[in-house]
Amino acid sequence: QVQLVEFGGGSVQAGTSLRLTCATTGHIFASYGSGWFRQAPGKEREFVAAITWSGSTYYADSVKGRFTISKDNAGNTLYLQMNTLKLEDTALYYCAAAAELDYPTKDSDYDYWGQGIQVTVSS
Repeated sequence: QVQLVEFGGGSVQAGTSLRLTCATTGHIFASYGSGWFRQAPGKEREFVAAITWSGSTYYADSVKGRFTISKDNAGNTLYLQMNTLKLEDTALYYCAAAAELDYPTKDSDYDYWGQGIQVTVSS
């Protein structure tokens, strides 16, 4: 059974950094594509970042240059380093995994999801 569990969320001030971790079990992590999505109150879930099995990365324009997605295949772990956080980064963040990642920015392409973790950025 595939499981994804997010860690590392919390409440931080604008301009600071936070690193999210997604621990995964139950699938061949190295051969899957992985991504991060987020959902703010009253808004639809949106794409944040993705990484393919080969290491190619994709970012939403709103986070490009501030966020970095990475993975540790040996540890079956996905990361999202978030720097220079802004108020608008406040959301519930989800990690996701896809056996076939054809459209990294589309949530419908992902097969498995974590339960989500809250990130709150204040001024």
